[in-house]
Formats: sequence, C-alpha cells, structure tokens
Amino acid sequence: MDVLDEVFSVVRDRVRNPREDSYVSSLLSDPKGLDRVLEKIGEESFEVVIAAKNGRDGEIVAESADLIFHLMVMLAVKGISLDDVRAEFARRRK
Repeated sequence: MDVLDEVFSVVRDRVRNPREDSYVSSLLSDPKGLDRVLEKIGEESFEVVIAAKNGRDGEIVAESADLIFHLMVMLAVKGISLDDVRAEFARRRK
C-alpha cells in the first residue's frame, strides 16, 4: 500500500466514522456538506494553477497535494475508490 492508498483509507474511514478531531469530518459536517467539499476542490484547483503560473515547484507540489486530498474526500463520499480511478486510467491506456 502506498501513501496515497493509506491517506485514502483514512479519508474513507472518516467519511464512514466521523470524528470530532478530523478535518474530513469537519468538512462533511458543514451545512453545505458535499458542496463544501466541491468548493474546496475548486479553490485548490485555482491555487494549483496560480502556483504553476508562478513557477514555484514546492508550491505546485503542496497545492497539488491539497487538491488530490480534497478529490479523495469527494471520491470517498461518492463511494468511488482509487482502484476505480486506476481502472479508468488503465482503460484509457489501451
């Protein structure tokens, strides 16, 4: 299991079993629910674009990690696994 799988496993657990001290749980307890997660994906996408425009590799990496994290939250909420995404990449590669 790589680090992305480990993080996704924790995210999925927080979606299923909310905890008071969890960022994921706090996102989902927001009255906007999934819409709040989708807003975060939009914000983080914009921040990746700005980081790339500024040409700062460290910033690009950090903002990309934030974006991927919030995508993982959305996937977990929707019941979609990383293996589903991997399968789509494999399908497209053929």
